[in-house]
Amino acid sequence: MNISFSVSPERILVENSSCPGGQWLPGAYINPAKNCLNVNKKRNLDDVVILWRDEGDDELPLQKMTLMELRSRVWLVAYALERLELDKGSAIAIDMPMDAHSVVIYLAIVLAGYVVVSIADSFAPSEISTRLELSNAKAIFTQDLILRGDRKIPLYSRVVDAQAPMAIVIPTRDSSFSMKLRAGDISWQDFLNRAEGSNCFYCCNCREVEFVAVEQPIKAFTNILFSSGTTGDPKAIPWTVSTPLKAAADGWCHMDIREGDIVSWPTNLGWMMGPWLVYASLLNSASMALYNGSPLGSGFAKFIQDAKVTMLGVIPSIVRTWKTKNSTASYDWSSIRCFGSTGEASSVDEYLWLMGRACYKPVIEYCGGTEIGGGFISGSLVQPQCLAAFSTAAMGCSLFILGEDGYPLPSNVAGTGELALGPTMFGASSTLLNADHNEVYFKGMPVWNGKVLRRHGDVFERTFKGYYHAHGRADDTMNLGGIKVSSVEIERICNAVDGNIVETAAVGVPPPGGGPERLAIAVVFKDPDSSTTDINTLMQSFNSALQKKLNPLFKVSNIIPLPSLPRTATNKVMRRVLRQQFTQGENSRL
Repeated sequence: MNISFSVSPERILVENSSCPGGQWLPGAYINPAKNCLNVNKKRNLDDVVILWRDEGDDELPLQKMTLMELRSRVWLVAYALERLELDKGSAIAIDMPMDAHSVVIYLAIVLAGYVVVSIADSFAPSEISTRLELSNAKAIFTQDLILRGDRKIPLYSRVVDAQAPMAIVIPTRDSSFSMKLRAGDISWQDFLNRAEGSNCFYCCNCREVEFVAVEQPIKAFTNILFSSGTTGDPKAIPWTVSTPLKAAADGWCHMDIREGDIVSWPTNLGWMMGPWLVYASLLNSASMALYNGSPLGSGFAKFIQDAKVTMLGVIPSIVRTWKTKNSTASYDWSSIRCFGSTGEASSVDEYLWLMGRACYKPVIEYCGGTEIGGGFISGSLVQPQCLAAFSTAAMGCSLFILGEDGYPLPSNVAGTGELALGPTMFGASSTLLNADHNEVYFKGMPVWNGKVLRRHGDVFERTFKGYYHAHGRADDTMNLGGIKVSSVEIERICNAVDGNIVETAAVGVPPPGGGPERLAIAVVFKDPDSSTTDINTLMQSFNSALQKKLNPLFKVSNIIPLPSLPRTATNKVMRRVLRQQFTQGENSRL
């Protein structure tokens, strides 16, 4: 990947008992943002590195930024950051959509030796405030509002309501704005004018002065991200300067991202796939394609065609919507070499349909976590693949499925259980800002070949052919008649029972007064207002399918039609919320 260190590592890995994950690249100094901007044998200054289009401008040419332009803009923002006179290592938040502006700001923060605080642009003020407090952020970049179709969604006002520190406020799509700012807040243009010798952010004729990157030791923080837990404070997870290398290595190894590729993955810098996309693209001499709008409609599908995207990342719910609405019809996706998929369990039928949009190119399943900086299990383009399944541990990772006794099953034995990870994963977290890292990930875990395994919390199945299937979180399992079963396993069967079903969620609900859990299924119909599906008939169909395909003892006790399933901002179904509300007897409404 042509990574350059200002000080080379003394060795690759030092293992010691005090740090289960070992010490990677000891002694090394590096700046990952500088590496994103470097010219090398695979990339020159005239190469396009970012392509984008705004929603609604579907017939206009793509907007493009070359490496030379990206460097100039990142350097300018880095100089302006220095004029804020914050201590090096200070945390600076970004709460805005993922577009060319936010990518420039992200790289500038890292280049100048500060720490990015990633906040998703969908969060309410209370969630923004929590993340700012946990990270001790000293400033925040945000936008006046977000455009989604005809809607104007306020963003700066949410940041103000969160009692954020000094805000640098960017006008939406480069328009001027007359919004009154709080005392101490700065408009984007005033912020840029602080950089000496520059009058215009977009002036290509202004004198370019390279910003000297702040080289950081390998354990220095570069980004603070947050888990998307549904209860309590999120875990504040620091990425070190080695984590971007993990993200880029996964893209290189598993999605074959390489020189000249164009990579698109609808996401946000508030979630790990946002920074992942930046590094997996730029460190592999590829370009990133960003669509400023909803990825669910035909506008996004046309953008993928026009940008000639070669690697398209998705989450299954997006694919489900494309298939239901036929959003991709008539668009040419033949430039795609592979898809990537992450975020939730996949459907064989939906992914076969997706492959058909691009001459049956493969879907590389990819599962990881914010605390890992990438994936722990994946597919690859150099192995036989199986639809909606993983084929291998991610490069540098090792997987263990724990049996009933809490110890790993033999590696050549099929089985289902909670997944544990080998502790020495390059780029993975070694600390948390608001929790004990050892207690969260290692306490109480089994020792295998002298190493304590790392907790992850997902339930995985290894098939007799050596493929892997994800079955959701360990806390998304239920006990039906003394048999443990995954919600995802039940949902896969129920989703296929009736063509009017969009999706289902299965939860185990304890009856009043205690006793064995009863199986309740929340159902989202394609057209809930005019649905002719009889609930009693549907229940019989569910029971027949579950008893035939899963277990003859399983029985659905209740079906609850819903307009949509409750989800986290990363689109994961909140089964705990459903379970709690069903238990409280609020089955008729949410």
